[in-house]
Amino acid sequence: MPLLSERPVGEQVFIVLVLPALFGAICGVLLGISGGVYTVITLVAVLGGIGAGYDHPTASEGALRGVAGGALFGTFILLAHAITGEHAKAKLPEPHVMLPIATTLISVGLGAIGGAIRARQLRGAAARVRRA
Repeated sequence: MPLLSERPVGEQVFIVLVLPALFGAICGVLLGISGGVYTVITLVAVLGGIGAGYDHPTASEGALRGVAGGALFGTFILLAHAITGEHAKAKLPEPHVMLPIATTLISVGLGAIGGAIRARQLRGAAARVRRA
């Protein structure tokens, strides 16, 4: 799997900006439909946060990616939910602005985990090459 920096620019933009915003918007719509589905889908986003970090060669770069993804994800949950005008079927933090802050902080940690996993794999591959 290539690093984010090895991908074409258009693909990088889509992965870094569009995907977390789109997934957040989907979660925002689901927030007004079913609290259970919203919760499950937001938990799936945890895997996305780790995967986003894995696009980077270090934990610190993965954490930085988490800032962008988490902020977009949480903001678009609120935007899409506001656009639907539905009553939230799951509890949101008060004030609601805390949601993007929380998703950003959580995503920083998840991105760091993904980047650390990638860094460990890259070190292992380099060690295997040196031994060969």
